[in-house]
This record gives sequence, structure tokens and C-alpha cells, in this order.
Amino acid sequence: MNGGASDPGNDHLPVVPAWTCETCGGEWPCAPKQRRLLEEYRGERPALAVYLGSCLAAATQDLRGIPERILQRRFTGWLPRQSRSW
Repeated sequence: MNGGASDPGNDHLPVVPAWTCETCGGEWPCAPKQRRLLEEYRGERPALAVYLGSCLAAATQDLRGIPERILQRRFTGWLPRQSRSW
């Protein structure tokens, strides 16, 4: 992670148990958060996958009405498949 400072009012953090974005109201992780996570975890894809996997596990408990395959796509399906693309 780069540890750089960011605007805390624009962090696109999740609001649980709905797993929506506190900044834009979209499904978390929203597109701005996805971009930010890719930047923050540049070169640390395994760590990002672990982080998002833990979020997925929590969301699976909170969002029981949504099929797990949909949640998997939402939380981890957007990750680049090859580390070179980072």
C-alpha cells in the first residue's frame, strides 16, 4: 500500500449491513473505490484479494437475499487476473 494521504470525506467506505458506499450511495465497492483500492494495493494483489475476501465473507452474512455468485462478482470479480496489468 502506498500510505498516501487522502481526503477522508471522499474515501468511499462501506455502510454495513447494506454494503453501500457512504460517499456516492452505490453498491460497495463502487467504481471510485475499486480504482482507489487498485492504487493503494499496487503490487500487493494477494493482500487486496484477502481484504476483499474478508469483506465478501461479511457481506454474505449481511446480504443473505443476494446469491453468493452475484456477491463474488461484486466484491472480487473486478480484480485484474494478471499482476502485470497493475
